[in-house]
Amino acid sequence: MPHLKWQVACNKLRNSRLFLKLLEAVLKTGNRMNDGTYRGGAQAFKLDTLLKLSDVKGTDGKTTLLHFVVQEIIRSEGIRAVRTARESQSLSSLKTDDFADDFTEESEEHYRRLGLLVVSGLSNELEDVKKAAFIDADLLTSTVSKLSQSLIKNKRFLNAEMKSLDEDSEFNHVLANFVEVVEADISGLLEEEKKIMALVKSTADYFHGNAGKDEGLRLFAIVRDFLRMLDKACKEVRDAGLKRVRITKKEAPSVSSQQSTEIPFISNSCLEFSEAR
Repeated sequence: MPHLKWQVACNKLRNSRLFLKLLEAVLKTGNRMNDGTYRGGAQAFKLDTLLKLSDVKGTDGKTTLLHFVVQEIIRSEGIRAVRTARESQSLSSLKTDDFADDFTEESEEHYRRLGLLVVSGLSNELEDVKKAAFIDADLLTSTVSKLSQSLIKNKRFLNAEMKSLDEDSEFNHVLANFVEVVEADISGLLEEEKKIMALVKSTADYFHGNAGKDEGLRLFAIVRDFLRMLDKACKEVRDAGLKRVRITKKEAPSVSSQQSTEIPFISNSCLEFSEAR
Protein backbone atom coordinates (compact mmCIF):
# COMPACT_ATOMS: atom_id res chain seq x y z
CA MET A 1 0.00 0.00 0.00
CA PRO A 2 1.24 3.54 -0.78
CA HIS A 3 0.72 4.71 2.80
CA LEU A 4 2.92 1.91 4.10
CA LYS A 5 5.64 2.83 1.58
CA TRP A 6 5.59 6.41 2.83
CA GLN A 7 5.88 5.24 6.42
CA VAL A 8 8.87 3.03 5.61
CA ALA A 9 10.48 5.86 3.63
CA CYS A 10 10.10 8.30 6.54
CA ASN A 11 11.66 5.85 8.98
CA LYS A 12 14.55 5.03 6.65
CA LEU A 13 15.29 8.69 6.05
CA ARG A 14 15.23 9.77 9.68
CA ASN A 15 17.32 6.80 10.81
CA SER A 16 19.99 6.99 8.12
CA ARG A 17 23.25 7.84 9.87
CA LEU A 18 25.05 8.38 6.59
CA PHE A 19 22.40 10.71 5.15
CA LEU A 20 22.52 12.83 8.29
CA LYS A 21 26.31 12.91 8.10
CA LEU A 22 26.12 14.13 4.51
CA LEU A 23 23.77 16.91 5.58
CA GLU A 24 26.19 17.90 8.33
CA ALA A 25 29.05 17.97 5.82
CA VAL A 26 27.02 20.15 3.45
CA LEU A 27 26.17 22.55 6.28
CA LYS A 28 29.78 22.70 7.46
CA THR A 29 31.07 23.30 3.94
CA GLY A 30 28.45 25.95 3.26
CA ASN A 31 29.35 27.81 6.43
CA ARG A 32 33.03 27.73 5.50
CA MET A 33 32.23 29.12 2.06
CA ASN A 34 29.93 31.78 3.48
CA ASP A 35 32.24 32.74 6.34
CA GLY A 36 32.14 36.49 6.85
CA THR A 37 28.77 36.91 5.14
CA TYR A 38 25.27 37.09 6.58
CA ARG A 39 24.83 33.45 5.53
CA GLY A 40 27.71 32.25 7.69
CA GLY A 41 27.06 30.37 10.93
CA ALA A 42 23.84 28.76 9.72
CA GLN A 43 22.48 25.80 11.66
CA ALA A 44 20.05 24.44 9.06
CA PHE A 45 19.19 24.58 5.38
CA LYS A 46 16.39 23.63 3.04
CA LEU A 47 16.93 20.24 1.45
CA ASP A 48 16.40 21.83 -1.97
CA THR A 49 19.95 23.12 -1.47
CA LEU A 50 21.21 19.58 -2.06
CA LEU A 51 20.11 19.85 -5.68
CA LYS A 52 22.30 22.93 -6.15
CA LEU A 53 25.55 21.32 -5.03
CA SER A 54 26.46 20.28 -8.57
CA ASP A 55 25.84 23.80 -9.86
CA VAL A 56 28.60 25.34 -7.72
CA LYS A 57 31.86 24.60 -9.52
CA GLY A 58 35.45 25.17 -8.54
CA THR A 59 38.00 27.35 -10.25
CA ASP A 60 38.95 24.40 -12.46
CA GLY A 61 35.43 24.39 -13.92
CA LYS A 62 35.04 20.67 -13.24
CA THR A 63 35.05 19.99 -9.51
CA THR A 64 31.65 20.67 -7.98
CA LEU A 65 30.72 21.34 -4.40
CA LEU A 66 29.17 17.87 -4.25
CA HIS A 67 32.51 16.35 -5.24
CA PHE A 68 34.14 18.27 -2.42
CA VAL A 69 31.54 17.16 0.15
CA VAL A 70 32.02 13.53 -0.89
CA GLN A 71 35.79 13.87 -0.59
CA GLU A 72 35.38 15.46 2.83
CA ILE A 73 33.61 12.48 4.39
CA ILE A 74 34.95 9.39 2.61
CA ARG A 75 38.14 9.23 4.69
CA SER A 76 36.31 9.23 8.03
CA GLU A 77 33.79 6.73 6.66
CA GLY A 78 36.66 4.52 5.53
CA ILE A 79 38.25 4.60 8.98
CA ARG A 80 34.89 3.79 10.53
CA ALA A 81 34.40 0.88 8.11
CA VAL A 82 37.83 -0.55 8.97
CA ARG A 83 37.18 -0.29 12.71
CA THR A 84 33.75 -1.87 12.38
CA ALA A 85 35.11 -4.67 10.21
CA ARG A 86 37.96 -5.38 12.60
CA GLU A 87 35.57 -5.51 15.52
CA SER A 88 33.44 -8.06 13.69
CA GLN A 89 36.52 -9.78 12.23
CA SER A 90 35.08 -9.53 8.75
CA LEU A 91 37.49 -7.17 7.02
CA SER A 92 37.65 -9.58 4.08
CA SER A 93 33.96 -8.97 3.42
CA LEU A 94 34.74 -5.44 2.27
CA LYS A 95 35.26 -5.94 -1.46
CA THR A 96 37.74 -3.51 -2.99
CA ASP A 97 38.71 -5.53 -6.06
CA ASP A 98 38.14 -2.53 -8.29
CA PHE A 99 40.81 -0.65 -6.33
CA ALA A 100 43.41 -3.40 -5.87
CA ASP A 101 47.01 -2.12 -5.70
CA ASP A 102 50.05 -1.93 -3.41
CA PHE A 103 48.64 0.32 -0.68
CA THR A 104 48.62 -0.90 2.90
CA GLU A 105 45.42 -1.12 4.93
CA GLU A 106 46.43 1.90 7.01
CA SER A 107 47.08 4.20 4.04
CA GLU A 108 45.03 7.27 3.30
CA GLU A 109 44.10 5.91 -0.11
CA HIS A 110 42.77 2.70 1.42
CA TYR A 111 40.53 4.62 3.81
CA ARG A 112 39.28 6.79 1.00
CA ARG A 113 38.38 3.78 -1.13
CA LEU A 114 36.49 2.06 1.63
CA GLY A 115 34.75 5.30 2.51
CA LEU A 116 33.74 5.82 -1.10
CA LEU A 117 32.20 2.34 -1.14
CA VAL A 118 30.20 3.25 1.96
CA VAL A 119 28.98 6.58 0.59
CA SER A 120 28.14 4.98 -2.76
CA GLY A 121 25.88 2.58 -0.89
CA LEU A 122 23.55 5.31 0.37
CA SER A 123 21.43 5.06 -2.76
CA ASN A 124 20.69 1.39 -2.03
CA GLU A 125 20.11 2.12 1.65
CA LEU A 126 17.44 4.68 0.76
CA GLU A 127 15.83 2.64 -2.02
CA ASP A 128 12.47 2.85 -0.24
CA VAL A 129 12.67 6.64 -0.28
CA LYS A 130 13.23 6.61 -4.04
CA LYS A 131 10.21 4.34 -4.49
CA ALA A 132 8.05 6.61 -2.33
CA ALA A 133 8.91 9.56 -4.57
CA PHE A 134 7.06 7.95 -7.48
CA ILE A 135 3.75 7.63 -5.64
CA ASP A 136 1.17 10.08 -6.98
CA ALA A 137 -0.24 11.60 -3.80
CA ASP A 138 -2.86 13.66 -5.64
CA LEU A 139 -4.16 10.59 -7.46
CA LEU A 140 -4.30 8.64 -4.22
CA THR A 141 -6.21 11.40 -2.42
CA SER A 142 -8.55 11.78 -5.38
CA THR A 143 -9.27 8.05 -5.46
CA VAL A 144 -10.16 7.94 -1.76
CA SER A 145 -12.36 11.01 -2.23
CA LYS A 146 -14.21 9.40 -5.14
CA LEU A 147 -14.76 6.26 -3.10
CA SER A 148 -16.22 8.37 -0.31
CA GLN A 149 -18.59 10.13 -2.71
CA SER A 150 -19.65 6.81 -4.20
CA LEU A 151 -20.35 5.48 -0.72
CA ILE A 152 -22.55 8.49 0.08
CA LYS A 153 -24.59 7.89 -3.09
CA ASN A 154 -25.05 4.22 -2.27
CA LYS A 155 -26.18 5.04 1.26
CA ARG A 156 -28.71 7.53 -0.08
CA PHE A 157 -29.99 4.94 -2.52
CA LEU A 158 -30.26 2.38 0.26
CA ASN A 159 -32.08 4.73 2.64
CA ALA A 160 -34.40 6.27 0.02
CA GLU A 161 -35.04 4.10 -3.02
CA MET A 162 -34.80 0.79 -1.18
CA LYS A 163 -37.32 1.85 1.45
CA SER A 164 -40.11 1.02 -0.98
CA LEU A 165 -38.91 -2.58 -1.20
CA ASP A 166 -39.17 -5.34 1.33
CA GLU A 167 -36.49 -4.65 3.96
CA ASP A 168 -36.06 -8.38 4.42
CA SER A 169 -35.33 -9.00 0.74
CA GLU A 170 -32.03 -10.64 -0.14
CA PHE A 171 -30.96 -7.73 -2.36
CA ASN A 172 -31.59 -5.27 0.46
CA HIS A 173 -29.47 -7.32 2.86
CA VAL A 174 -26.64 -7.71 0.33
CA LEU A 175 -26.54 -3.99 -0.43
CA ALA A 176 -26.73 -3.04 3.25
CA ASN A 177 -23.84 -5.37 4.11
CA PHE A 178 -21.82 -4.06 1.17
CA VAL A 179 -22.31 -0.44 2.25
CA GLU A 180 -21.36 -1.30 5.83
CA VAL A 181 -18.14 -3.05 4.81
CA VAL A 182 -17.11 -0.35 2.35
CA GLU A 183 -17.85 2.39 4.88
CA ALA A 184 -15.55 0.73 7.40
CA ASP A 185 -12.82 0.30 4.77
CA ILE A 186 -13.00 3.90 3.62
CA SER A 187 -13.01 5.18 7.20
CA GLY A 188 -9.89 3.12 7.80
CA LEU A 189 -8.23 4.52 4.68
CA LEU A 190 -9.02 8.09 5.67
CA GLU A 191 -7.68 7.55 9.17
CA GLU A 192 -4.55 5.87 7.83
CA GLU A 193 -4.03 8.68 5.33
CA LYS A 194 -4.34 11.26 8.09
CA LYS A 195 -1.74 9.52 10.28
CA ILE A 196 0.73 8.93 7.45
CA MET A 197 0.47 12.49 6.16
CA ALA A 198 1.17 13.71 9.70
CA LEU A 199 4.25 11.46 9.79
CA VAL A 200 5.40 12.74 6.40
CA LYS A 201 5.00 16.35 7.53
CA SER A 202 6.84 15.72 10.80
CA THR A 203 9.67 14.13 8.80
CA ALA A 204 9.79 17.16 6.52
CA ASP A 205 9.78 19.42 9.59
CA TYR A 206 12.66 17.37 11.01
CA PHE A 207 14.81 18.25 8.00
CA HIS A 208 13.29 21.53 6.78
CA GLY A 209 12.26 23.23 9.99
CA ASN A 210 8.67 24.41 9.66
CA ALA A 211 7.80 22.82 6.32
CA GLY A 212 4.96 24.13 4.22
CA LYS A 213 1.86 22.19 3.27
CA ASP A 214 3.34 20.63 0.13
CA GLU A 215 6.92 20.28 1.40
CA GLY A 216 6.32 16.87 2.97
CA LEU A 217 5.84 14.76 -0.13
CA ARG A 218 8.39 16.86 -2.07
CA LEU A 219 10.95 15.62 0.41
CA PHE A 220 11.04 12.18 -1.21
CA ALA A 221 11.50 13.62 -4.71
CA ILE A 222 14.31 15.88 -3.51
CA VAL A 223 16.15 12.98 -1.88
CA ARG A 224 15.61 10.78 -4.96
CA ASP A 225 17.11 13.42 -7.26
CA PHE A 226 19.97 14.08 -4.85
CA LEU A 227 20.82 10.37 -4.71
CA ARG A 228 21.10 10.32 -8.50
CA MET A 229 23.53 13.23 -8.29
CA LEU A 230 25.44 11.51 -5.49
CA ASP A 231 25.82 8.29 -7.49
CA LYS A 232 27.28 10.27 -10.38
CA ALA A 233 29.60 12.26 -8.11
CA CYS A 234 30.87 9.10 -6.38
CA LYS A 235 31.67 7.51 -9.73
CA GLU A 236 33.55 10.62 -10.82
CA VAL A 237 35.49 10.77 -7.53
CA ARG A 238 36.32 7.07 -7.90
CA ASP A 239 37.55 7.53 -11.48
CA ALA A 240 39.60 10.57 -10.48
CA GLY A 241 41.13 8.56 -7.62
CA LEU A 242 42.16 5.73 -9.92
CA LYS A 243 43.71 8.21 -12.33
CA ARG A 244 45.54 9.94 -9.49
CA VAL A 245 46.96 6.62 -8.26
CA ARG A 246 48.23 5.71 -11.72
CA ILE A 247 49.90 9.10 -12.15
CA THR A 248 51.38 8.96 -8.64
CA LYS A 249 52.89 5.53 -9.29
CA LYS A 250 54.45 6.61 -12.57
CA GLU A 251 55.71 10.06 -11.70
CA ALA A 252 56.00 10.59 -7.94
CA PRO A 253 55.45 7.51 -5.75
CA SER A 254 56.34 9.50 -2.65
CA VAL A 255 53.61 12.07 -3.14
CA SER A 256 50.89 11.81 -0.51
CA SER A 257 47.40 10.92 -1.74
CA GLN A 258 45.74 12.94 0.99
CA GLN A 259 43.42 15.59 -0.40
CA SER A 260 43.52 19.24 0.48
CA THR A 261 40.85 20.48 2.84
CA GLU A 262 40.80 23.90 1.23
CA ILE A 263 37.66 24.80 -0.67
CA PRO A 264 38.71 25.79 -4.22
CA PHE A 265 35.48 27.61 -5.03
CA ILE A 266 34.89 31.14 -6.18
CA SER A 267 33.91 33.44 -3.35
CA ASN A 268 30.53 34.51 -4.72
CA SER A 269 29.20 30.95 -5.01
CA CYS A 270 27.14 31.13 -1.84
CA LEU A 271 24.48 28.63 -0.92
CA GLU A 272 21.25 29.58 0.77
CA PHE A 273 21.24 28.43 4.38
CA SER A 274 18.93 29.39 7.20
CA GLU A 275 19.25 30.18 10.86
CA ALA A 276 18.57 27.75 13.67
CA ARG A 277 15.14 26.17 13.76
